[in-house]
Amino acid sequence: MATRRKEIHNQGQTDLGRAAVKLFAANERMNQMLIEHLAPEAWTANTPGNIRTIAAIFTHVHNVRAKWIRLTAPHLKVPRQLNRSQITRQEASAGLAESAVRCEEMLAEALGESGGRIETFLRDGWAKPLPAGPEMLCYMIAHEAHHRGQVCMLAHQLGFKLPGKVTSALWNWEKLLK
Repeated sequence: MATRRKEIHNQGQTDLGRAAVKLFAANERMNQMLIEHLAPEAWTANTPGNIRTIAAIFTHVHNVRAKWIRLTAPHLKVPRQLNRSQITRQEASAGLAESAVRCEEMLAEALGESGGRIETFLRDGWAKPLPAGPEMLCYMIAHEAHHRGQVCMLAHQLGFKLPGKVTSALWNWEKLLK
């Protein structure tokens, strides 16, 4: 994956393209950090009301990425959908890593020097397309940040609070961007 990330980074030749790929990679590191540090019991713990489990939240993030790729950049390899009722932490981690690389490829094509192959970001049939520019990157990261917040709050509510060093690391952009 590291070699492919370097190739993608070089593909996004504009400053914005390089930054987009780097920012999305940092975004993915946050997801991986949460999965790694969650108490194993939190993964499929029963939730109050009719809300998603933590496993289902991370599955949703991956499956939405696959949808964005399928709709926006169908020429890229679309990652397979994950099943939220049977997903392990390891499977979710691997699936998210794969879909992150595809999203980075999509961002490099949309915002790179050779930009233009991807002109619009198609999120869903119900949503208006967004320009394939900063709006696309911001939407993608905001969507995932929202769900990371849900995971942190749900873990806390279920009695599996993440260590302060982990939640603080989510804000350490100096490290995350390396």
